[in-house]
Amino acid sequence: MPSPDARSRVLILSFSPIASDARVLKQVALLRDEYEVTTCGYGEAPTGVADHVRIPDEFAIWRYPRLAVVLRQYRWAYRKNQAIASAAGQLAGRRFDVVLADDVDAVPLALSLAPVKGVHADLHEYSPRQHDESPRFRWFVRPFIEWMTRRYVARAASWTTVSSGIAREYERRFGFLPEIVTNAAPYADAEPTPVGEPLRLVHSGAALRNRHLGTLIDGVVGAASGATLDLYLTPNDEVYLAELRESAARAGGRIRLNAPVPYAELAETLRRFDVGVHVLPPVNFNNRWALPNKIFDYVQARLAVLVGPSPEMADYVRRYGIGAVASDFTAPALSEAIDALTAASVAAMKAASHASARELSSESQVAVWKRAIDALAAA
Repeated sequence: MPSPDARSRVLILSFSPIASDARVLKQVALLRDEYEVTTCGYGEAPTGVADHVRIPDEFAIWRYPRLAVVLRQYRWAYRKNQAIASAAGQLAGRRFDVVLADDVDAVPLALSLAPVKGVHADLHEYSPRQHDESPRFRWFVRPFIEWMTRRYVARAASWTTVSSGIAREYERRFGFLPEIVTNAAPYADAEPTPVGEPLRLVHSGAALRNRHLGTLIDGVVGAASGATLDLYLTPNDEVYLAELRESAARAGGRIRLNAPVPYAELAETLRRFDVGVHVLPPVNFNNRWALPNKIFDYVQARLAVLVGPSPEMADYVRRYGIGAVASDFTAPALSEAIDALTAASVAAMKAASHASARELSSESQVAVWKRAIDALAAA
């Protein structure tokens, strides 16, 4: 390992609260020992970095000047974004060998910093179609994101993203093919717990309306087996969360809404259950090709995994034998899939999660980032 004075300088640039962003924290942990790592994002500095540039919390990255976006004055819109302007001002004059830019919005700024060895773009989703279900997004925001992707992201030296379907779409539309780094969870040294009676289902994630979480409630209530469902939801949409709470209250005790738990406690919390469930209707492109972190969280908790027929999730469930796939994204299909589960089949699925936990952990994934950054630093 080189001496501290000789270490390459890497900037991790993310318009997110880095200290609580699981994906970006993996990047920090991966690189901070070998490189002199500076982070730039919202909130406090993550542990172990050489320096941290904090963007004021009130400068939300999504607040681009509306008129400039509508009129397609995209350069002006980008420069006048307060979050980007704040980061640019604080980073002005600093020199970095490599910039790891997280998501599309960060890449133009990363390139403008002119790092000596180049920019790696980690694309957390397919941003040009993030909210395709919204006409306003399709008419005004999507062309802006496509402009950033075509003009800037395509000029990065290397790329990664979260699933194969998303990678193929970036190649089809913009001519570059990212490598895959899934949102896998760190390996947990654990054993499967005994299967409960009735089956105990669990879902952890964000309370977002386009995830149709009511389907999970209706599907469990409609199951004849008496299965229960615990939801651990972050309050992204308080109105929607209140609606879900009302639905749960009518379920006769079979549905429980719980406060979210810190990520460090999530695996231990999930291990109290039998089946991790995620049925995500394909209301937009990213939902269709999603391979979310919760699937890997369920595996590390040694749960069976029950999903809808989303191509990426269904492929993992079938390939590793870790769960079951509902026939469609409706509540009746979920009820049918739940009633098809038995204590013996769930025990076998939990055992398969245990057998696959090492292979499906983040340790097997982050090596892709390491190779990309090492290649740039050595160029």
